[in-house]
Amino acid sequence: MNGSNAPAPEGTPSVGAPAAGGTWEELVTAALLGTERRTPPSCPPGVHAPVALLDAAAVETVRRRAGLRPARAATRPEPAVADPRPPLPPAAARRLAMLLADRPGTPGGSGRRGTAPDLMELLPQWLAAANTHGFAAPPQTLPALLDAARGRTDLRPAALEFAGPRALWLARLNTDWRFALRSAPGGGTALPGADETERIQQLWQEGLFAERVSLLAAIRAREPAAARELLETTWPTERAEDRLMFLDSLRTGLSAEDEPFLERALADRSRNVRATAAELLSALPDSALAARMAVRAGACVAVDHTNSAGHTDSTAGGPGTSGGPSRVVEAPHERDAGKERASTVGDGGTKDRPALVVEAPHECDAGMERDGVVAKAPAGRGERSWWLGQLVEAAPLGSWSERLGGRTPEEIVALPVADDWRAELHAAWCRAAVRQRDADWSRALLGAPSTPEAGGPGAVSLAERAKLLATLDSVERAEWVAGFIATHGLSEAFQLLGVCAVPWAPPLGRAVVDALNIARDAGSYPWSFSGVMGLAERCLDPSEAGHLDGLLAVPDEGEDASPGAGSYWAEAFQRLVGTLRLRAAMAEELATGGRKGEA
Repeated sequence: MNGSNAPAPEGTPSVGAPAAGGTWEELVTAALLGTERRTPPSCPPGVHAPVALLDAAAVETVRRRAGLRPARAATRPEPAVADPRPPLPPAAARRLAMLLADRPGTPGGSGRRGTAPDLMELLPQWLAAANTHGFAAPPQTLPALLDAARGRTDLRPAALEFAGPRALWLARLNTDWRFALRSAPGGGTALPGADETERIQQLWQEGLFAERVSLLAAIRAREPAAARELLETTWPTERAEDRLMFLDSLRTGLSAEDEPFLERALADRSRNVRATAAELLSALPDSALAARMAVRAGACVAVDHTNSAGHTDSTAGGPGTSGGPSRVVEAPHERDAGKERASTVGDGGTKDRPALVVEAPHECDAGMERDGVVAKAPAGRGERSWWLGQLVEAAPLGSWSERLGGRTPEEIVALPVADDWRAELHAAWCRAAVRQRDADWSRALLGAPSTPEAGGPGAVSLAERAKLLATLDSVERAEWVAGFIATHGLSEAFQLLGVCAVPWAPPLGRAVVDALNIARDAGSYPWSFSGVMGLAERCLDPSEAGHLDGLLAVPDEGEDASPGAGSYWAEAFQRLVGTLRLRAAMAEELATGGRKGEA
């Protein structure tokens, strides 16, 4: 637009006078195109047109604002339900605000820079501790808390428990927080009590699917039999995908009383429902399905003594296990083609040492399919090895001692296995130990943590070992992982550390710190251990902070050390110590109301 300070000629509209006949849209168009190309309505063209346009726009703005009609008054929302829990101590409330302000993407958030602790990674621990003490969330922190939970699903259970009923009230007013309604039992509505029979029946018959799942889970937690009976009332009319979700809720409180219902579910129309029912039944060692699987699996595995001092003693009842000096087994390179060959010596075995011999099933019959065996093997797997793994996985682990000569799990696992079947057989036993929560078999498959092979005698992967460790109690788990780290270092220990209880037991904490110190002194790349260092910040006992002061200085870098590694290691240990002291302060603030001040 053109402008000028020259006096306006006669006939130019006075300042403040509206442009007759002009509309807001016309004024906006003239402003966008420029007064040289589009003259404002009722304004003469020329150098004074821009002034007339601005005057007309100002008057029109006032007119538009003055002409607005007041909106109809809306009904005030009902107040949020009162939270009866005690308020946070002031120091703990300030700490929470600090943790929430460090969210990724928040202006001023510190992230993971230098020696500063990663506050957002400490929020889950803080929430767990606050919930343990039973404190209520300060109302002013709820929006930031819900935003944090929205971005991190792992935070949601603890965050919503801490936020309490006010979070659900806010979630009904803001669509960004609707996840809180989905995560809360019954969509944020109170579930019926155990004695409210009519409400339970009404919600089960008429409620939304999420409400029914929450109802069934709540009843199952307090009265397993009542939940199963409720499910049976509508089972035939439920959709297949709903039956699967409902059936999965029976994992809580699973017992022999559930067996008749699960046996009927083996004949379900849905393959996924049948598979889940079979899995649950196999977790009951005394179930009829477990017995059937024990017979099938036992017929495939035997101890062969044919090469032990000329003595023949096959101790399982499968085909090919009696009498002769040889046994027909399936070679790994022949599994897909269905070929067979004879074998008499196990891998690693000798003529005076017994070995396990394996003969996988030749077919997957209707009975096996009914009991949950999937007939079609995944791509790259031989059918017979696929069927064998499923049978062994579902067979009760307690049955193997009787079928294999009274041997203990350690003795069974130590036996050589013919024709490279060892990995397949041991992997199936690993899955069975995890499913049946059998600590004795888990110990046998894990072996001693100091064995030369990091995989142990039976576990086939880090993931399998982590699952086996989860079946042991927390003390034994920590001791095993500490021994593993002392022998093998930290390069393979990340997944194993993830299943250990927090805070780490002293032997495990010392093993981790010693291994980090050894890696630093060896001039290793520090970035390779950033994951373990992050775990240490969250999982080491805060009382260990005083023992780490000797690691805070920048070490001398050797000729083979990575450039700048010494400074990085010193920075990482400084952050570790600072984080441990911060965690100690957080715990003190929650436990004592911050009487000793903030860190």
